[in-house]
Amino acid sequence: KMGNAESNAYQNHLSRFLPEEQSDIDGLFDTLSGSSGSAGAKNAKAAKKTLTLAALQARQFAHTREPLPEPMTARLYNGMKSIDLPGKSSGLTEHVAKEQFVIFMSNLLKGNADEKISIIMRMIAKTGGPLKGKQIQEFAEDLITSVVHVLSYRKELKGWSLENTRDSSSGVKALASELLSELKLPDGSKPVGSQLLETNFDQSVIEDWVYRVPQISVFLSVVIRQGLHVLHSLPDQTNDILNLVPHCKGIKGRGVVSLFDIPAIIYINSHLPAEMQHKWQLLFSSRLHGESFSQLCAHIVNKGPCLVIIRDLDGFLFGGFASHSWEVKPQFQGDNRCFLFSVFPTLAVYTYTGYNDHYMYLNHGQQTMPNGLGMGGQHGYFGLWIDSDYGKGHSKAKPRCTTYNSPQLSAQEDFTLDAMEVWAVGDAPESAGRKGKKSILDVDPQAQALLEMAGKSRQSEGLREPLEEDEDDD
Repeated sequence: KMGNAESNAYQNHLSRFLPEEQSDIDGLFDTLSGSSGSAGAKNAKAAKKTLTLAALQARQFAHTREPLPEPMTARLYNGMKSIDLPGKSSGLTEHVAKEQFVIFMSNLLKGNADEKISIIMRMIAKTGGPLKGKQIQEFAEDLITSVVHVLSYRKELKGWSLENTRDSSSGVKALASELLSELKLPDGSKPVGSQLLETNFDQSVIEDWVYRVPQISVFLSVVIRQGLHVLHSLPDQTNDILNLVPHCKGIKGRGVVSLFDIPAIIYINSHLPAEMQHKWQLLFSSRLHGESFSQLCAHIVNKGPCLVIIRDLDGFLFGGFASHSWEVKPQFQGDNRCFLFSVFPTLAVYTYTGYNDHYMYLNHGQQTMPNGLGMGGQHGYFGLWIDSDYGKGHSKAKPRCTTYNSPQLSAQEDFTLDAMEVWAVGDAPESAGRKGKKSILDVDPQAQALLEMAGKSRQSEGLREPLEEDEDDD
């Protein structure tokens, strides 16, 4: 009777996978447990075959560099071991049976929050029971570290690399803290800071958290698929992994290290409108294009939606998402999809409040209105402001920016700019195509000749760089 119950549960889990997925999972278990021989003998043996932590780690170290960091391998193993099989005291043995392996895969890759939660609880701590915030934080950090590591290892970063982005270690901690900030106690309160790390959270609270924070499931899926190299090549029912990291264009071979780190790219990208998550293209970098407001305008106007990121002299990193092409004009522009964000020391996105429509502003060379680039708030009190006298800016929010409810993003209210980047997101608008906007000099060769005779060089010539749309950065 017990055997039937067991095989029924096992068959139900197996049936969630397509036939080719089943054979992929069977193959992985056979490799990990060392099963070999003819198919018939194999099936008979496979039922008895088990998997140990040592075998799982050996699989990792079989390569020169392991696809998954060691702590995550141990966590996956604890998760597999936590699956209770009817009629077996699974907790006592150090071996993982094939049924446990299949149910683990089924629950984490195809299950709902309810099915994932007991495994995740055991991946966080072997003991089960209420968990401290500190343990959950460590799990989240291990999970994010593993995602960055495995995507780099499998060359799935789509043109980004650990060399052309900021070091990820502070980003891992910042993203883990941001995910943990969603932990809510049963009374609805959210403990913060050191209080959060010492608070005990029970299973229902963590289940609610996994349900509300989809990144946990997406990251686990990436770690299993890419880390164990299973079901990774088959089309997935969900597209969430597809645009986890956007394709990176325009940075290759230019010796630039982006102000973004991989965890921040993943996090910020997840807040962009879905149709813009597949690609980021570098439009402007103060290190490539110089520290000049007219250069900035020349590179970002009419180029479609973009992300602006700034580092101030204190090392704070922050910016904003402009949902529309930047235009030079004395009015506010954009719509309620715009947001402000912080990357360091904290990682957070601040979305519009509905209080006003002061989403984005860009003005240059005007006598009567402020000249510069701004987002949120109002003239003189922007949530984010870069002055046309390039190098100065402010982030005024007493106590919060009216448009985005963001706090002061820079270390000092009035800051000095250290570096700046602008990335176009999604596909470039038609108007920003190869033809570009013609300069007056292209239209009127006589004007050009006169300028040259007068010994005036063509200032705008250097401003027009070819768009690197065709360059394949992957």
